[in-house]
Amino acid sequence: MEIEYWWLLALPLFFALGWLAARIDIRQVVQESRALPRSYLSGLNFLLNEQPDKAIDAFVEAVRIDPQTVELHFALGSLFRRRGETDRAIRIHQLLVDREDISEDHRLQALGELGQDFLKAGLLDRAEAAFVRLRGTRANDVALRYLLEIYQQEKDWAKAIEVAEALPGHEGVIWHTEVANFHCELAASALANSRHDDAQVHLDRAFEVNRRCVRASLLLGDLLAAQGRDEEALEAWKRIENQDPNYLALVAERVMDACGRLGRVAQGHQLLRAWLAAHASLDLLDELFHWELEREGPKAAYEMVREELRRNPTLLGLDKLLEAAALNAPAEQRADIDLIKQLIHGHTRRVARYRCNTCGFKARQFHWRCPACGGWETYPPRRTEEFDLTP
Repeated sequence: MEIEYWWLLALPLFFALGWLAARIDIRQVVQESRALPRSYLSGLNFLLNEQPDKAIDAFVEAVRIDPQTVELHFALGSLFRRRGETDRAIRIHQLLVDREDISEDHRLQALGELGQDFLKAGLLDRAEAAFVRLRGTRANDVALRYLLEIYQQEKDWAKAIEVAEALPGHEGVIWHTEVANFHCELAASALANSRHDDAQVHLDRAFEVNRRCVRASLLLGDLLAAQGRDEEALEAWKRIENQDPNYLALVAERVMDACGRLGRVAQGHQLLRAWLAAHASLDLLDELFHWELEREGPKAAYEMVREELRRNPTLLGLDKLLEAAALNAPAEQRADIDLIKQLIHGHTRRVARYRCNTCGFKARQFHWRCPACGGWETYPPRRTEEFDLTP
């Protein structure tokens, strides 16, 4: 194969061009690094070494030297907010929003950060105003999610419904639990103020959004009972067994009251016993225990709890058994039983809490919305001990 002599001249030329390009890139990097304030590099070093206080001081100095560094302002504002210095974060992000020499993308980013600053500071009205300005922009979805959180904190359920229905996936099942509960909140408020027609409208809407909404069935029963329609109220509460039997304990007392008004106490008692046999529940057991204790006496309550304890042995059940046993026992034995009950009760207090399925938050009181993570219907009326016993 013949070698073209011009190749011998071209190869050194290519090497020379590559060397020259590398030198230009290196010079550009060196020039850019020299253009940065030394305090900026120090701030990055402090961040990498998990020293946020010193990083903030260095970034403040860098911003003073070069006020045009937009990204540095964002980093500094985020650091202030993370530390809880929301007033300083607000000043930085407000400054960026008001600047005329930044791009529209940076302005929208600054407005979103400003809204988060206000939210962290508890200034909900100002946070709302910031995120409302972001609606219809490229940050629309993010703004809607923050607005949804704001309206839930403010308990402005009508606005929460409007925002949730504007979120992506609202026509599917992504937000159906939340929207149904927003309507239930409005229905509960209307019911409390004897606005029965308004309550019915919101409950109908809740069922349209989520046919399996337990809370809507519970409130519908309350509405019907308030109108003197106890028979229909019982049917509404009975539907909860098919929706989610974990919530049956919430309507146990309501069922017995309605059956009492209808003169069918025995039928109501039989229904609750059937629910307990099919769906073990410590809260349902507690309701039945108190009913047996008041209506039938300590002996009947003792027998009922002992029967349930054989099927589902729990500390909380044992606590009720000892309470009934103390009432049945001779006077000379009550002191010993009370002593045992006190020892058991010390343990039952730890396992008698409700727990969120999502974040694990525990509390003594039942909530439709978890106080910790804000999830709806993630906080079933089941005690901690029941979770521990679930396979």
